[in-house]
Amino acid sequence: MEKKLNKIVKDTNSFLLKFLSKQKKTDLIRPMKYGLLPGGKKIRTKLIVDVGKIFQIKYKKLIQVGAAVECIHAYSLIHDDLPCMDNDLLRRGKPSTHKKFGESTAILAGNSLLTIAFEILSQKSFHIDCKSKINLIKLISECSGHTGIAGGQYSDLNFEGKKVPLSQVVEMQIKKTGKLFSFCCMAPLIIGKKNKYLKNFDMIGADIGLLFQIADDLIDYRGNSKEAGKKTRKDFKKGKATLISLLGHQNTIKYGNRLKYKIFKKLNKFGKRSEDLRGTIKYILERRK
Repeated sequence: MEKKLNKIVKDTNSFLLKFLSKQKKTDLIRPMKYGLLPGGKKIRTKLIVDVGKIFQIKYKKLIQVGAAVECIHAYSLIHDDLPCMDNDLLRRGKPSTHKKFGESTAILAGNSLLTIAFEILSQKSFHIDCKSKINLIKLISECSGHTGIAGGQYSDLNFEGKKVPLSQVVEMQIKKTGKLFSFCCMAPLIIGKKNKYLKNFDMIGADIGLLFQIADDLIDYRGNSKEAGKKTRKDFKKGKATLISLLGHQNTIKYGNRLKYKIFKKLNKFGKRSEDLRGTIKYILERRK
Protein backbone atom coordinates (compact mmCIF):
# COMPACT_ATOMS: atom_id res chain seq x y z
CA MET A 1 0.00 0.00 0.00
CA GLU A 2 2.69 2.52 1.03
CA LYS A 3 4.74 1.83 -2.13
CA LYS A 4 1.73 2.45 -4.40
CA LEU A 5 0.74 5.55 -2.43
CA ASN A 6 4.28 6.96 -2.59
CA LYS A 7 4.34 6.56 -6.38
CA ILE A 8 1.05 8.43 -6.70
CA VAL A 9 2.32 11.18 -4.37
CA LYS A 10 5.48 11.52 -6.47
CA ASP A 11 3.68 11.53 -9.82
CA THR A 12 0.95 13.96 -8.68
CA ASN A 13 3.44 16.40 -7.15
CA SER A 14 5.58 16.15 -10.28
CA PHE A 15 2.59 17.05 -12.47
CA LEU A 16 1.64 19.96 -10.21
CA LEU A 17 5.18 21.37 -10.07
CA LYS A 18 5.47 21.16 -13.84
CA PHE A 19 2.06 22.79 -14.32
CA LEU A 20 2.79 25.62 -11.87
CA SER A 21 6.21 26.24 -13.45
CA LYS A 22 4.42 27.11 -16.71
CA GLN A 23 2.18 29.65 -15.00
CA LYS A 24 2.93 33.35 -15.19
CA LYS A 25 5.11 34.23 -12.19
CA THR A 26 3.12 36.20 -9.62
CA ASP A 27 3.45 36.95 -5.91
CA LEU A 28 0.77 34.32 -5.16
CA ILE A 29 2.66 31.36 -6.64
CA ARG A 30 4.80 30.93 -3.49
CA PRO A 31 1.90 30.75 -0.97
CA MET A 32 -0.02 28.55 -3.45
CA LYS A 33 2.87 26.08 -3.58
CA TYR A 34 3.23 26.27 0.21
CA GLY A 35 -0.40 25.25 0.77
CA LEU A 36 -0.34 22.63 -1.97
CA LEU A 37 3.09 20.97 -1.79
CA PRO A 38 4.63 18.67 -0.75
CA GLY A 39 2.18 17.64 1.95
CA GLY A 40 -0.69 15.24 1.97
CA LYS A 41 -1.06 11.54 1.38
CA LYS A 42 -2.94 12.04 -1.93
CA ILE A 43 -5.68 9.64 -0.79
CA ARG A 44 -8.14 11.25 -3.18
CA THR A 45 -5.84 10.73 -6.16
CA LYS A 46 -5.24 7.14 -5.01
CA LEU A 47 -9.01 6.56 -5.15
CA ILE A 48 -9.13 7.94 -8.71
CA VAL A 49 -6.33 5.54 -9.72
CA ASP A 50 -7.99 2.60 -7.92
CA VAL A 51 -11.35 3.12 -9.64
CA GLY A 52 -9.55 3.77 -12.91
CA LYS A 53 -7.83 0.40 -12.55
CA ILE A 54 -11.22 -1.35 -12.30
CA PHE A 55 -12.24 0.19 -15.63
CA GLN A 56 -8.79 0.14 -17.30
CA ILE A 57 -8.38 3.93 -17.68
CA LYS A 58 -4.92 5.25 -18.57
CA TYR A 59 -2.83 6.17 -15.53
CA LYS A 60 -1.61 9.56 -16.88
CA LYS A 61 -5.17 10.79 -17.35
CA LEU A 62 -6.04 9.73 -13.80
CA ILE A 63 -3.05 11.59 -12.36
CA GLN A 64 -4.10 14.76 -14.19
CA VAL A 65 -7.59 14.55 -12.68
CA GLY A 66 -5.99 13.81 -9.31
CA ALA A 67 -3.85 16.95 -9.60
CA ALA A 68 -7.00 19.04 -10.08
CA VAL A 69 -8.61 17.40 -7.04
CA GLU A 70 -5.51 18.07 -4.89
CA CYS A 71 -5.75 21.78 -5.82
CA ILE A 72 -9.39 21.83 -4.68
CA HIS A 73 -8.48 19.98 -1.49
CA ALA A 74 -5.58 22.36 -0.73
CA TYR A 75 -7.83 25.39 -1.31
CA SER A 76 -10.37 24.00 1.17
CA LEU A 77 -7.72 23.36 3.83
CA ILE A 78 -6.20 26.84 3.46
CA HIS A 79 -9.62 28.41 3.93
CA ASP A 80 -10.70 26.03 6.73
CA ASP A 81 -7.62 27.01 8.75
CA LEU A 82 -8.40 30.75 8.65
CA PRO A 83 -9.17 32.54 11.94
CA CYS A 84 -12.74 33.22 10.76
CA MET A 85 -13.24 29.48 10.15
CA ASP A 86 -11.55 26.81 12.31
CA ASN A 87 -8.57 28.99 13.32
CA ASP A 88 -5.93 26.26 13.00
CA LEU A 89 -2.28 27.32 13.20
CA LEU A 90 -0.77 23.99 12.15
CA ARG A 91 -1.36 21.99 8.96
CA ARG A 92 0.60 18.97 7.69
CA GLY A 93 3.25 19.52 10.34
CA LYS A 94 4.00 23.15 9.44
CA PRO A 95 2.41 26.57 10.09
CA SER A 96 -0.90 27.08 8.28
CA THR A 97 -0.75 29.21 5.13
CA HIS A 98 -2.33 32.23 6.82
CA LYS A 99 0.15 31.95 9.71
CA LYS A 100 3.04 31.94 7.24
CA PHE A 101 1.83 34.58 4.74
CA GLY A 102 -1.06 36.43 6.39
CA GLU A 103 -4.85 36.05 6.10
CA SER A 104 -5.49 38.05 2.93
CA THR A 105 -2.71 36.26 1.04
CA ALA A 106 -3.99 32.87 2.22
CA ILE A 107 -7.51 33.65 0.98
CA LEU A 108 -6.20 34.73 -2.42
CA ALA A 109 -3.85 31.72 -2.68
CA GLY A 110 -6.78 29.41 -1.87
CA ASN A 111 -8.98 31.12 -4.47
CA SER A 112 -6.21 30.74 -7.04
CA LEU A 113 -5.79 27.02 -6.34
CA LEU A 114 -9.54 26.57 -6.80
CA THR A 115 -9.40 28.10 -10.28
CA ILE A 116 -6.17 26.25 -11.19
CA ALA A 117 -8.14 23.01 -10.84
CA PHE A 118 -10.42 24.06 -13.69
CA GLU A 119 -7.39 25.07 -15.78
CA ILE A 120 -5.90 21.61 -15.32
CA LEU A 121 -9.07 19.86 -16.48
CA SER A 122 -9.58 22.15 -19.47
CA GLN A 123 -6.04 21.76 -20.87
CA LYS A 124 -5.61 20.65 -24.50
CA SER A 125 -2.99 18.21 -23.21
CA PHE A 126 -5.77 16.41 -21.30
CA HIS A 127 -6.68 14.05 -24.11
CA ILE A 128 -10.36 13.28 -23.56
CA ASP A 129 -13.35 14.46 -25.57
CA CYS A 130 -14.86 17.90 -24.92
CA LYS A 131 -18.16 16.56 -23.56
CA SER A 132 -16.33 14.50 -20.91
CA LYS A 133 -14.18 17.52 -19.98
CA ILE A 134 -17.28 19.67 -19.50
CA ASN A 135 -18.92 16.93 -17.41
CA LEU A 136 -15.82 16.66 -15.19
CA ILE A 137 -15.59 20.44 -14.71
CA LYS A 138 -19.32 20.70 -13.95
CA LEU A 139 -19.16 17.88 -11.43
CA ILE A 140 -16.03 19.13 -9.63
CA SER A 141 -17.62 22.61 -9.46
CA GLU A 142 -20.73 21.18 -7.79
CA CYS A 143 -18.57 19.21 -5.33
CA SER A 144 -16.55 22.32 -4.38
CA GLY A 145 -19.20 25.02 -3.92
CA HIS A 146 -22.32 25.56 -1.83
CA THR A 147 -23.66 22.06 -2.59
CA GLY A 148 -20.36 20.48 -1.56
CA ILE A 149 -17.26 21.56 0.38
CA ALA A 150 -18.29 25.19 1.00
CA GLY A 151 -21.82 24.22 2.05
CA GLY A 152 -20.47 21.50 4.34
CA GLN A 153 -18.04 23.93 5.97
CA TYR A 154 -20.89 26.40 6.51
CA SER A 155 -22.94 23.73 8.31
CA ASP A 156 -19.90 22.59 10.30
CA LEU A 157 -19.41 26.11 11.66
CA ASN A 158 -23.14 26.69 12.13
CA PHE A 159 -23.59 23.46 14.12
CA GLU A 160 -20.91 24.32 16.72
CA GLY A 161 -22.28 24.12 20.25
CA LYS A 162 -25.69 22.90 19.06
CA LYS A 163 -27.52 19.61 19.47
CA VAL A 164 -27.81 18.35 15.88
CA PRO A 165 -29.57 15.12 14.75
CA LEU A 166 -27.44 12.29 13.34
CA SER A 167 -28.96 12.65 9.86
CA GLN A 168 -27.88 16.31 9.65
CA VAL A 169 -24.36 15.53 10.87
CA VAL A 170 -24.02 12.80 8.24
CA GLU A 171 -25.38 15.15 5.54
CA MET A 172 -22.90 17.85 6.61
CA GLN A 173 -19.95 15.46 6.55
CA ILE A 174 -20.92 14.07 3.15
CA LYS A 175 -20.98 17.63 1.78
CA LYS A 176 -17.75 18.70 3.47
CA THR A 177 -15.77 15.55 2.64
CA GLY A 178 -17.85 12.99 0.79
CA LYS A 179 -18.76 15.04 -2.29
CA LEU A 180 -15.16 15.36 -3.44
CA PHE A 181 -14.65 11.64 -2.79
CA SER A 182 -17.72 10.99 -4.95
CA PHE A 183 -16.10 13.01 -7.72
CA CYS A 184 -12.93 10.91 -7.38
CA CYS A 185 -14.93 7.71 -7.79
CA MET A 186 -17.01 9.00 -10.70
CA ALA A 187 -14.29 10.79 -12.70
CA PRO A 188 -12.73 7.59 -14.17
CA LEU A 189 -16.21 6.45 -15.25
CA ILE A 190 -16.83 9.77 -17.03
CA ILE A 191 -13.48 9.45 -18.83
CA GLY A 192 -14.20 5.83 -19.76
CA LYS A 193 -17.88 6.50 -20.60
CA LYS A 194 -19.07 3.87 -18.11
CA ASN A 195 -22.22 5.83 -17.36
CA LYS A 196 -24.26 2.89 -16.09
CA TYR A 197 -21.99 2.68 -13.01
CA LEU A 198 -22.05 6.41 -12.17
CA LYS A 199 -24.84 6.33 -9.56
CA ASN A 200 -23.31 3.32 -7.82
CA PHE A 201 -19.87 4.93 -7.56
CA ASP A 202 -21.37 8.26 -6.53
CA MET A 203 -22.79 6.46 -3.46
CA ILE A 204 -19.57 4.49 -2.89
CA GLY A 205 -17.58 7.73 -2.98
CA ALA A 206 -19.91 9.45 -0.51
CA ASP A 207 -19.57 6.48 1.87
CA ILE A 208 -15.77 6.48 1.53
CA GLY A 209 -15.76 10.22 2.25
CA LEU A 210 -17.86 9.67 5.35
CA LEU A 211 -15.45 6.92 6.39
CA PHE A 212 -12.53 9.32 5.89
CA GLN A 213 -14.26 11.93 8.06
CA ILE A 214 -14.91 9.34 10.78
CA ALA A 215 -11.21 8.42 10.76
CA ASP A 216 -10.33 12.15 10.91
CA ASP A 217 -12.62 12.66 13.91
CA LEU A 218 -11.10 9.62 15.65
CA ILE A 219 -7.60 11.03 15.06
CA ASP A 220 -8.71 14.33 16.59
CA TYR A 221 -10.25 12.47 19.56
CA ARG A 222 -7.40 10.09 20.40
CA GLY A 223 -4.38 11.28 18.42
CA ASN A 224 -1.50 13.59 19.28
CA SER A 225 -0.60 16.76 17.40
CA LYS A 226 2.94 15.66 16.57
CA GLU A 227 1.80 12.44 14.88
CA ALA A 228 -1.25 14.00 13.19
CA GLY A 229 0.62 17.07 11.94
CA LYS A 230 -2.19 19.30 13.20
CA LYS A 231 -3.77 20.27 16.50
CA THR A 232 -5.91 17.52 18.06
CA ARG A 233 -8.77 17.47 20.60
CA LYS A 234 -10.08 20.69 19.04
CA ASP A 235 -13.50 19.27 18.02
CA PHE A 236 -14.52 18.71 21.64
CA LYS A 237 -13.27 22.14 22.75
CA LYS A 238 -15.23 23.87 19.98
CA GLY A 239 -18.35 21.79 20.48
CA LYS A 240 -18.21 20.42 16.92
CA ALA A 241 -21.08 18.23 15.73
CA THR A 242 -19.42 14.88 14.99
CA LEU A 243 -20.45 11.25 15.09
CA ILE A 244 -18.26 10.87 18.19
CA SER A 245 -20.15 13.64 19.99
CA LEU A 246 -23.43 11.87 19.13
CA LEU A 247 -22.57 8.16 19.31
CA GLY A 248 -19.52 8.04 21.54
CA HIS A 249 -16.02 6.77 20.70
CA GLN A 250 -16.66 3.00 20.58
CA ASN A 251 -19.96 3.26 18.72
CA THR A 252 -18.34 5.51 16.11
CA ILE A 253 -15.69 2.82 15.52
CA LYS A 254 -18.49 0.27 15.05
CA TYR A 255 -20.32 2.66 12.71
CA GLY A 256 -17.15 3.00 10.63
CA ASN A 257 -16.65 -0.76 10.40
CA ARG A 258 -20.25 -1.30 9.29
CA LEU A 259 -19.79 1.36 6.65
CA LYS A 260 -16.60 -0.32 5.41
CA TYR A 261 -18.36 -3.67 4.93
CA LYS A 262 -21.27 -1.92 3.21
CA ILE A 263 -18.82 -0.48 0.65
CA PHE A 264 -17.04 -3.83 0.25
CA LYS A 265 -20.36 -5.52 -0.50
CA LYS A 266 -20.97 -3.06 -3.35
CA LEU A 267 -17.51 -3.84 -4.75
CA ASN A 268 -17.99 -7.62 -4.77
CA LYS A 269 -19.18 -7.64 -8.40
CA PHE A 270 -15.78 -6.28 -9.53
CA GLY A 271 -13.80 -9.13 -7.97
CA LYS A 272 -9.99 -8.87 -7.98
CA ARG A 273 -10.06 -5.63 -9.99
CA SER A 274 -11.25 -3.84 -6.84
CA GLU A 275 -8.44 -5.15 -4.58
CA ASP A 276 -6.48 -1.87 -4.64
CA LEU A 277 -9.62 0.11 -3.84
CA ARG A 278 -10.40 -2.18 -0.91
CA GLY A 279 -6.84 -1.72 0.35
CA THR A 280 -7.21 2.06 0.21
CA ILE A 281 -10.50 1.91 2.10
CA LYS A 282 -8.87 -0.17 4.87
CA TYR A 283 -5.98 2.30 4.97
CA ILE A 284 -8.38 5.24 5.31
CA LEU A 285 -10.12 3.73 8.32
CA GLU A 286 -6.95 2.52 10.05
CA ARG A 287 -4.75 5.60 9.50
CA ARG A 288 -3.30 7.51 12.43
CA LYS A 289 -2.65 10.84 10.70
